[in-house]
Amino acid sequence: MLTGFLDLPWWGYVVTTLVLTHITIASVTIFLHRHQAHRALDLHPIPSHFFRFWLWLTTGQVTKEWASIHRKHHAKCETVDDPHSPQVLGIKKVLMEGYELYKTESRNQETLTRYGHGTPDDWLERNVYSKHPSWGIVLMLVIDLLLFGPIGLTIWAVQMAWIPVTAAGIINGAGHYWGYRNYQCADASTNLLPWGILIGGEELHNNHHAYATSAKLSTQPYEFDIGWLYIRTLQAFGLAKAKNLAPQLRLDTSKKVCDADTLHAVITHRYEVLAKYAKSLQQTYREEIAQLKLAKAGFGKVDMQRIKHWLHLDHTALSDQEKTKLGLVIGASKKLHVAYTLRQELAAIWQRSTATKEQLVKELEDWCHRAESSGIEALQQFSLRLRCYA
Repeated sequence: MLTGFLDLPWWGYVVTTLVLTHITIASVTIFLHRHQAHRALDLHPIPSHFFRFWLWLTTGQVTKEWASIHRKHHAKCETVDDPHSPQVLGIKKVLMEGYELYKTESRNQETLTRYGHGTPDDWLERNVYSKHPSWGIVLMLVIDLLLFGPIGLTIWAVQMAWIPVTAAGIINGAGHYWGYRNYQCADASTNLLPWGILIGGEELHNNHHAYATSAKLSTQPYEFDIGWLYIRTLQAFGLAKAKNLAPQLRLDTSKKVCDADTLHAVITHRYEVLAKYAKSLQQTYREEIAQLKLAKAGFGKVDMQRIKHWLHLDHTALSDQEKTKLGLVIGASKKLHVAYTLRQELAAIWQRSTATKEQLVKELEDWCHRAESSGIEALQQFSLRLRCYA
């Protein structure tokens, strides 16, 4: 049997392939995503150039194109201008054609001009990486064939498919469609798994959209971001420096009245506040909707599962038809009406850019008073906890 310079058992080729693809994933999440697109960390020239070179070999990615498209995704998330939103284009299209969507957007010069600032523009970038992106892919094929023989073609094929499948397909697609949410962002981002290992921590996509400039993607005690482990390792050797991390929530149980610190904490953690609100009211929503079903209230063809989802959204995120259907349901339940109205009023507090700090503190205190006087125990408990934000 023909072999390359390395003659490995079958499991050796499997392990080698996983290691090589994982280096590519680490390069994408650390260099392209956290360092280039979001400036969440500084990188020493040694790892920075290694990542650039490795990505040239294994993906042919042009740094400016990748960073530009990703920045536009955040700026235009879940709109028709989002390059790869499954909420707009459909989950099947993004899963199956994620790479093609990326290539199409990479030809949009307006995107590159508007969102591509601050990316590498040295001699190597201009004359090698950006000018000849396919050269690296061909060189990787030659290296794989020399090292592993004919099986090297299979290893190379897996390397070439890894990012289009995991990043362009799974993260951009499933990461805005399935999973759990720690934060009620305006977009549909989700965490696919609490342990970000296979895709370098990118599985924690909802956390990332909540705090896009954080170098660490895990925010809960039970979550793990392997990309952050690599960054900490680089930091230990003076090769990286995290610039931003997600803010940590502090609670002062002695606080009974809202003040400027409470307001600041609520605004800083607004996505977590809305997520906590949704979680606190889940049982109330479930019980009220169950009672409406038992009463056989005539709502036509209203999907109650969708109603539960709409109750957690901003009013502006709903279509006119959805608003009408939701209005029919909450109009038949005082508790649903109160809970939904207070949710909209709470979100409106940090959306008022013209109000003074004193006005907003008073509005927050008034909101807490109304929540505690609502007669809904879940709302009362939520409000008492909100007062403790410090």
